Amino acid sequence: MSNMSNLTPPTSANPSRSPRTRGVSSMHFKSATTGVATKTMRNELNRLVQTVSDPNTKRVFDMEMQSFFFLFTRYLTERAKSQDLEWDRIKSPAAEQIVPYDKLPKATSPDALNKLAVLKVNGGLGTSMGMTGAKSALEVKDDMTFLDLTVRQIEHLNTTHRVDVPLILMTSFNTHEDTLRIIKKYANQQLRITTFNQSRYPRILKETLLPAPKTADDDKKNWYPPGHGDLYNALLHSGVLDQLIAEGKEYLFVSNSDNLGAVVDQQILQHMIDTQAEFIMEVTDKTKADVKGGTIIDYDGQVRLLEIAQVPSEHVEDFKSVRKFKIFNTNNIWIHLKSLKRIMDNEGMDLEIIINPKATEDGQAVIQLETAAGAAIKHFKGAHGVNVPRSRFLPVKSCSDLLLIKSDIYSLEHGQLVINPSRMFENTPVIKLGDHFKKIQQFQKRFKKIPKILELDHLTVTGDVNFGRNVTLRGTVIIVANEGQRIDIPDGCILENRLLSGNLTMTDL
Repeated sequence: MSNMSNLTPPTSANPSRSPRTRGVSSMHFKSATTGVATKTMRNELNRLVQTVSDPNTKRVFDMEMQSFFFLFTRYLTERAKSQDLEWDRIKSPAAEQIVPYDKLPKATSPDALNKLAVLKVNGGLGTSMGMTGAKSALEVKDDMTFLDLTVRQIEHLNTTHRVDVPLILMTSFNTHEDTLRIIKKYANQQLRITTFNQSRYPRILKETLLPAPKTADDDKKNWYPPGHGDLYNALLHSGVLDQLIAEGKEYLFVSNSDNLGAVVDQQILQHMIDTQAEFIMEVTDKTKADVKGGTIIDYDGQVRLLEIAQVPSEHVEDFKSVRKFKIFNTNNIWIHLKSLKRIMDNEGMDLEIIINPKATEDGQAVIQLETAAGAAIKHFKGAHGVNVPRSRFLPVKSCSDLLLIKSDIYSLEHGQLVINPSRMFENTPVIKLGDHFKKIQQFQKRFKKIPKILELDHLTVTGDVNFGRNVTLRGTVIIVANEGQRIDIPDGCILENRLLSGNLTMTDL
């Protein structure tokens, strides 16, 4: 039997006063409707739980729905109170809240690595790049996928230092089967891989505030994985948190599987041990490309994460400004496991809710309530940021990013990307590929071979453009094929500080 009915919804307005009475504040009306919406949602979730017949599956699903219900009631309560951050109380972080990477002690002994586990958030589908499966299965460099590179890095760490750092993959219901299939090929490698599935929450119909799915095994499109902030709940409920602590692991390094710069760093680990910090967030300096990234703030003397979704519209430009907020969150996070267990057992994680509006295929408005892993920073003692070099943040979110990673700017050493020493500049070139290159299949078709870009500063390509083999790009190159035009860059062509537009064929260059 489901025990969801034991959950108490937020208290509604005094029932003896009708919400329509003159003079009753809108607050009363809002909390009265909140009470109704809570009750209705609870009944609907109970009904969903009853659609599961297997007792074990039912218990797990019930627990998941309770976590969702808790998030939903918080969302309604906050909406009724209009609990926005007060902009005037937000300050740039204090000096001690962000430690520069170059001030960290040099790690002398690898012993600390035996206390470490590595977790990759592996729930993403590469839909924005036209992929259908787990994004981590995309080949990014030298025929190796994101997962291959991670496995290679950790295996190198384990064999070189004779340590046992396990790899944990948090999948979503979208990527779980895919991931299990892929990791079979690592059976003989020198590392242990554990996978667990993050929560699956029902999408909420915006009009009615009811769950979109009608049964527990309803179509995938009615469910969503609730963001990487779900990490803490999922770690606890899957039993992985207790398993790690039982194995003597004390620290967990978490990062997104598509961030190729997020490799284990012994200096940050040593710094965490020395300072007894329970939580460290890696941040890096903002550039124009990062204006939307979450940032660490000082809110009433407490370190917190501020995401763009939480910023009132009139302050969005302030948020994007590099003057007030110079750094952003890379989502590389270091967590002290026993502290996490203490927090989860005692007060739990109240992470700021990010409301993600979506539309279903048939045009129905739904909302997804999500949370960000970095928002947990406020729950831990001694939590702070470490300002790391940009090389620790190399996400592949688009085909423009992919071109950079596949190019001769980077080479691989034990699964780790290393900038080519022949590159004259520290920063990497800015690459902007237009819509014709948006999907991975188009990208692969339009580049017969990845151009040489060691001396490139800036590349913009839009329209129907195709690259031959052994093309070299230097300086600033802008290639624009307008509507109805096509540009073919021939094999062996060198373009330096060139603007190309119009209809061009091989003979024109």
